[in-house]
Amino acid sequence: MMKALKEKTYQKERAFLSPYAKRSEDTLGREREEPPCSMRTEFQRDRDRIIYSKSFLRLKNKTQVFFAPDGDHYMSRLTHTLDVCQIARSLARCLSLNEDLAEAIALGHDLGHTPFGHIGERVLNALCPGGFKHNEQSLRVVDKLEKDGKGLNLTHEVRDGILNHTKRGAPCTLEGMAVSLADRIAYINHDIEDAIRAGILREEELPEQAVRLFGRRTSERINAAITDIYETSDGQPFVRMSDERQQALDDLRAFMFERVYEHANTLIQESAERMLRALYTYFLEKPEALPPLYFGTAQTDLPRAVCDYLSSMTDRYAINLFKSLFVPREGSV
Repeated sequence: MMKALKEKTYQKERAFLSPYAKRSEDTLGREREEPPCSMRTEFQRDRDRIIYSKSFLRLKNKTQVFFAPDGDHYMSRLTHTLDVCQIARSLARCLSLNEDLAEAIALGHDLGHTPFGHIGERVLNALCPGGFKHNEQSLRVVDKLEKDGKGLNLTHEVRDGILNHTKRGAPCTLEGMAVSLADRIAYINHDIEDAIRAGILREEELPEQAVRLFGRRTSERINAAITDIYETSDGQPFVRMSDERQQALDDLRAFMFERVYEHANTLIQESAERMLRALYTYFLEKPEALPPLYFGTAQTDLPRAVCDYLSSMTDRYAINLFKSLFVPREGSV
């Protein structure tokens, strides 16, 4: 009975997916062979493994852009991930791509992100001799750090999509391309909402060309982006926007970097940077204080082990650890 259920999924994919989509039965597989699930496809298994991973649970307490905001409706790294997942699935559905693959990539794309948002990534990239990129760390999380060092053993297509979801990436599947675009659409549009909510931006300051092409409200901009990608990419061996709207989105992204990402809250960003630098130096000098999961890597690559540990932290955990190590307690000598 269960085998029949999976075969039913395969039959639907053969009948309805685009010839350019990645069918579940055609996956290149996993680095370590495993017995197949009788009910779920391999991409469905990957989605479930990511959702139930510890690194996914921690996303709810990691900053997206605004660190410790005064309000309950700002994006966290988890709500951003769900937003990307929704847009990616919408793109996959309208382009007849594999929704399960797009969903798995989207859910895993930011698992390696640092605490304190973009400032955390910049600090670790500056401190670690080998550099630090959140997409590479996300792949490292699912390959080596999850399940107490065993990794999630995801399929090739999901791993590729996670690694290549950034603007400079080149995913090997159209589903990966859809997630990459969904990521940019999601963070630009909802970061605009958060910036206006925080009083950093006014709606009338948005670039006129972007407003003309995408709309003024968040829902209008997202719908316009999805519609444009569909009209440009339907029946094609690629997923992309029209040149005009892609340029407008790039201009809007540059505008957000200039007006928001670099200046969201300078005082708070400086505090976050000081905390991460202090924690990095502490564990570099005292590797024996690292948890066992990271101590093994410390024997061969101590800076990478420290970055593994720091990037895994939620904002709250990093702050509390900093306080416990560096802030004198009442009555202490």
